[in-house]
Amino acid sequence: MAETRTEERLIEGLKVIETTETDNILRWDGSALYVEHDVYHNGQLVHRKYHRKVTAEVARVLLSVIAGKA
Repeated sequence: MAETRTEERLIEGLKVIETTETDNILRWDGSALYVEHDVYHNGQLVHRKYHRKVTAEVARVLLSVIAGKA
């Protein structure tokens, strides 16, 4: 079973506490590398399986590791 990581931050403009939960599993949809997040505002679910894209720099490092060039 995957471990879930939780992050929390205050969004001043919206006056909400945003909490995200993720299993930190990288996924590929054929065009983008991403990690799924569930996003909550003040404890209420607002986005289920939100796709947070991995940055190009991180994707390049992962590719070099997979290719054995790191």
